[in-house]
Amino acid sequence: MAGKKPKTPPPPRRVQAPAQRKDTRRRSSADRERMTLYVLAGSGVVALIAVVGFIALGNKSSTPSDTKVAAAMTSAGCTFKTVKAYVPGGITHVVSLTKKFPWNTTPPSNGQHYPYWAVWGFYTTPINPRRVVHNEEHGGVILWWGTKVPSSTVAKLDALYNEEPDGVFGTPFPELGSKVAITAWTGNPATYHRNGDFGKGHIAICPTFTPQVEKAFVTFRDTYRGHGPEGIPLADDEPGDGPPTS
Repeated sequence: MAGKKPKTPPPPRRVQAPAQRKDTRRRSSADRERMTLYVLAGSGVVALIAVVGFIALGNKSSTPSDTKVAAAMTSAGCTFKTVKAYVPGGITHVVSLTKKFPWNTTPPSNGQHYPYWAVWGFYTTPINPRRVVHNEEHGGVILWWGTKVPSSTVAKLDALYNEEPDGVFGTPFPELGSKVAITAWTGNPATYHRNGDFGKGHIAICPTFTPQVEKAFVTFRDTYRGHGPEGIPLADDEPGDGPPTS
C-alpha cells in the first residue's frame, strides 16, 4: 500500500496592519472630488471652476446670518450674542494647557488655543477648553453644561449630539453651574489671519434645557456648523477623529 504524500502546510496569511481611519477617509474623499471634476469637465469650464472653488475652500463658503438664531434663542429664554474674535497679536496657537487665555466669552467661542484639538466626541468629564477652542476653529459646534446640570438633561444633550455628531462636541464646563450653553466660531478661510480678520464667536446660554431650547440649539447648530475660519471639511471632524500623534 503506497504511503500518503505529506501535505504541504499552506503559507501563512499576510498580516495586515490596521488602517488609519482618518487618512483612508481623506484619500477616498479626494478620489471622489477628482471624479467629480472629471465628470463635470465635459459640462463646461464654468461648472468646473465652480467645483474647484468649492473644493479649495473646504467648507461652506457663505457667511451665516445671526437673525434666525437670535430669534430662536430669545423665544427659548436664552441669551445670545456674537462677538468679534479676539486673538491678541494675531497668535492663535499657544503651547499651554494651563495658562489663562484672554477669551471674550464664557464658555469660550473663539480666540487663542492649544495647537492640538481634542478628539471629537461627547464627554461626561470636562475636556480642557484650551483644546476645545481649536475644535471650534475647525468649524465645530460645542455643547457645554455646568456640573450642577442633572444627568437626565445630560442624556438629552447626548441624544441631540448623536442626531448629527459630525462637527459637534460635548463637554461639561463647571463654571456654568446649572446652565447649558452652545458655541461656535465662524470666519472666512480666504481672509483668516489677514488684516486682523479672525472671524466671529457665537454663544448662547440657557437656564435649562427645555424642548424649545433644544429646537433653538438645532437652529444654532445648523446655522454655524462647518463655517469655521480654518475651512476644515466636516468629513474630517467625525467622532473619534483627533490630531496627529506624531
